[in-house]
Amino acid sequence: MSAMNIADPDEPPQKLEGKGIAIVVCWILGLGSLVAWNSMLTIGDYYYVLFPDYHPARVLTLVYQPFALGTMALLAYNESKVDTRKRNIAGFVLYFLSTLALIVVDIASSGKGGVVNYTCICICVAGFGIADAHVQGGMVGDLAFMKPEFIQSFFAGLAASGALTSGLRLITKAVFDKTSNGLRKGTMLFLAIATFFEFLCIFLYAFVFAKLPIVKYYRAKAAREGSKTVGSDLAAAGIQTDPNQRAGIDGKDPERLSNKQLLIKNIDYALDLFFIFVLTLSIFPGFLYENTGKHSLGSWYPLVLIAMYNVWDFISRYIPLIESIKLKSRKWLMIVILSRVLFVPAFYFTAKYGDQGWMIVLISLLGLTNGYLTVCVMTLAPKGCTGPEANALGNILVVFLLGGIFLGVCLDWLWLIGNGSF
Repeated sequence: MSAMNIADPDEPPQKLEGKGIAIVVCWILGLGSLVAWNSMLTIGDYYYVLFPDYHPARVLTLVYQPFALGTMALLAYNESKVDTRKRNIAGFVLYFLSTLALIVVDIASSGKGGVVNYTCICICVAGFGIADAHVQGGMVGDLAFMKPEFIQSFFAGLAASGALTSGLRLITKAVFDKTSNGLRKGTMLFLAIATFFEFLCIFLYAFVFAKLPIVKYYRAKAAREGSKTVGSDLAAAGIQTDPNQRAGIDGKDPERLSNKQLLIKNIDYALDLFFIFVLTLSIFPGFLYENTGKHSLGSWYPLVLIAMYNVWDFISRYIPLIESIKLKSRKWLMIVILSRVLFVPAFYFTAKYGDQGWMIVLISLLGLTNGYLTVCVMTLAPKGCTGPEANALGNILVVFLLGGIFLGVCLDWLWLIGNGSF
């Protein structure tokens, strides 16, 4: 492979090819970043049959999050030294192996429950958490110094994984519900599809994304601004970076804000993401499986609720593309996000006194606000940052996002207090 000089710093990005393909690839990579975990959430009814006394929806989420948050914090602290290409590929490979392992565990146990099988599933879920930290932090940091449409597409793909798995779960339940071992067959199909998507993401990231002209432009620009995380991706695209071109007049790398300075400057955005996901994960998915009572939809009820959340979460991530209705004020973002705390009493009283129609409306609003506000924050925060700063900020924001998810998962257990009254 012949080496090329670093991309022309004066070449305007609008003249570069590959924007449309890059948006599609970002969407698929986002989908692959969560399709395995969303499959676990969506097939929760299968694990409730195998492990009825172990609270699978809550326990598996609680296993997943410490590994995701701990690994993400470590990677964010060292983000400037971590090769983005190796990090992302390692994450997708781990997703692939962990999802495949779930299939192997189920086949080896013939679909039976028990502590040993539950422990094996928990180990696979821990693998999902580690993979999530590698991929989500790596991708967000990488896309933060590119076009905002790329990071929007990535986050839309994250939500699409939920919508896709929910839709497939409703289909598989309808097809297999009356057949022998129907629930297990649907679960195996789910995990097989998730495994395929993880393999597809490995291929797309390793062999397609890095070679797109517009992606090469932004990575080369980040390298000139002092980024050391994009070297392998540029090399894979046939571009050799010149250290002398990257260095400043005095021979040193260009100055950038430290992680502490970036956090102080963007603390409101970080807290926005933290509060968004604290609230969402304190309700979704555990509350929907265990605290919504009995209704005419029967076993379909939690699946319908999860599907409605995922669909509206997905749709809402495209709303900020309409500039006239995109929330850009930092002050109003914080006010709207904090006002979502009203969902807590709303869900409590709807579960206790309301019918299933009101619960479906409420869960749709939860998904709508979650997706819309997340994309608003993630596309606004990196503006004005250099490549290395945007990469660092992207990692910092994902730490707060995962921190919010972890606290939300812990708070979700509080719904079990007085559970007998539902």
